[in-house]
This record gives sequence, C-alpha cells and structure tokens, in this order.
Amino acid sequence: QVQLVESGGGLVQAGGSLRLSCAASGRTFNDYSMGWFRQAPGKEREFVAAIRWSSGSTYYADSVKGRFTISRDNAKNTVYLQMNSLKPEDTAVYYCAAGFLRLSTKANEYDYWGQGTQVTVSS
Repeated sequence: QVQLVESGGGLVQAGGSLRLSCAASGRTFNDYSMGWFRQAPGKEREFVAAIRWSSGSTYYADSVKGRFTISRDNAKNTVYLQMNSLKPEDTAVYYCAAGFLRLSTKANEYDYWGQGTQVTVSS
C-alpha cells in the first residue's frame, strides 16, 4: 500500500523559510514523478513543483521559481520542498503526490496523495 506522509509545515513570517518533507513507502518509485501541490481556502489546488525520481529533472510553477527547490533523497525515499523568501500568498495546505508519469502540472494525473501539511505565512 503506497503511503505519502508530509511534514514540516508551520507558521513563519514573510521572508522566512520552511522545508517540507514527503516520506514515500509501499513501492519503488524509480519510474514515478513526485509533485508538490497547494490549496488555499476557497481556491483550487495548484501545482507548485515536480521532480522525476530517476533523473532528478525538475519543473516549477512560475510563482515559486527562484524561491522554492524540490529535491529527493533516494536512500530515504523522501522528497523535499525547500521554500525560501516566503510570502503571505504562499499560505496553503501543501500536498505531496506521486504519479507513474512524466513530469506533470495536472493534479488529476497523479495517482497517490498525502494528507497535506499547513503552511501559514504572516505579513
């Protein structure tokens, strides 16, 4: 059974940093892409970043490019999202997702989802 467990969310002031982790278990993910999405109250879930597990290729939403970095640790089966220069508009529940696909920005193309972790950025 595939499980994705996010951690690392919290409350931070604007300009601060957080690192989210997504621990993956239940299968090997070499042929998978891992994505981070976020959803703010009253808004649709939106793509943040994705990484191809095997090659390490990455892709970012324009809104986070240059501020966020996605990475993975093969030994720990964990994906990270380093978030720097945080802004109040980054406030959302952040979700980790896994999909047997090429890099994708579309939530409906991912097969597995974590429970989410809250990130709140105060101004």
